Amino acid sequence: MPPIISIVGKSGSGKTTLIEKIIPELKRRGYRIGTVKHAYHGFDIDQKGKDSSRHKEAGADMVIVASPGKIAMVRDTDSESLECLEGYFHDMDIIIVEGYKRENKPKIEIFRSSTHKKPLCGEDNNLIAFVTDSNIDLKVPKFGLEDIDSLVDFIEKKYL
Repeated sequence: MPPIISIVGKSGSGKTTLIEKIIPELKRRGYRIGTVKHAYHGFDIDQKGKDSSRHKEAGADMVIVASPGKIAMVRDTDSESLECLEGYFHDMDIIIVEGYKRENKPKIEIFRSSTHKKPLCGEDNNLIAFVTDSNIDLKVPKFGLEDIDSLVDFIEKKYL
């Protein structure tokens, strides 16, 4: 099973932007990357009335939409934990997760001093790195908001 790293932070901190910067650098270094976006409030990838949505509404437990070059899957599950997802990433080198801040997995927090007063994971033993523009010290390696090469060096050395 590939390593899983969660990118966490409060709303508006830049989690998606950070992931968008990490992925190309990991790809440039030759790694296969899987990602998971934790949609805490639910989601729908298909429009009501489309065939795949109709399959699901008819009672299918899993629906896959396949086209040249990509697939998407909707599957019923009793859990939203990362463990229920791990089997889908067996051919990846690393899984980067946006969210899942309560999971017992390594976390990198992004924190912008202009957006929030204090970090999210100050007391989290799973925090492995801190990406910030502040001078707050959380006793883990700290990287600047644009220090992507060094952050990816850290991830590569520790997990790849």
